[in-house]
Amino acid sequence: MKISGVDIRPGNILEYEGGIWKVAKIQHTQPGKGGAYMQVEMKNLQDGRKTNVRFRSADTIERVRLDQKGYQYLYADGDQLVFMDKDNYEQISLPADLVGEAAAFLQDGMEVDLELWDEKPISVALPSQIEATIVEADAVVKGQTASSSYKPAVLDNGVRVMVPPHIESGTRIVVDVYERTYVGKAS
Repeated sequence: MKISGVDIRPGNILEYEGGIWKVAKIQHTQPGKGGAYMQVEMKNLQDGRKTNVRFRSADTIERVRLDQKGYQYLYADGDQLVFMDKDNYEQISLPADLVGEAAAFLQDGMEVDLELWDEKPISVALPSQIEATIVEADAVVKGQTASSSYKPAVLDNGVRVMVPPHIESGTRIVVDVYERTYVGKAS
């Protein structure tokens, strides 16, 4: 499906210069002189290269639809992650860099979606939110206002997030996997 250069959004998968690219960041720029353009930072899903490209509103680019298949995360084996197909129980090993920084949130038995292009896995999508336990949280400083003050905390997977002052060690919270932000207390 062809889309205009200014309709590109983060997370889109594009076919560009014979490769498959995932859009990481975009910046719409409208200079005083000349036409508007979209500055797009992309990562090649086949070899990991990154590039920045300008697309004008008159440019069109092919947006790729990927097949998604449900898998279950089993364990890490060095820099490889092992997943199991939920339909036929086949196991596959994929490099950890397919998951990126979100790999820290993988939990044994977690259900993930593998995005396939020509039957080959090129990306792993985790749930957008997970539950985690706080193992270390700074003490509240008396006199801080409760409205906008957050304090650092460390989760059981080693990731640091900012949490409200009333959250203490041992509390289960919900965390946004891709933004690495506190969402709320787990029920």
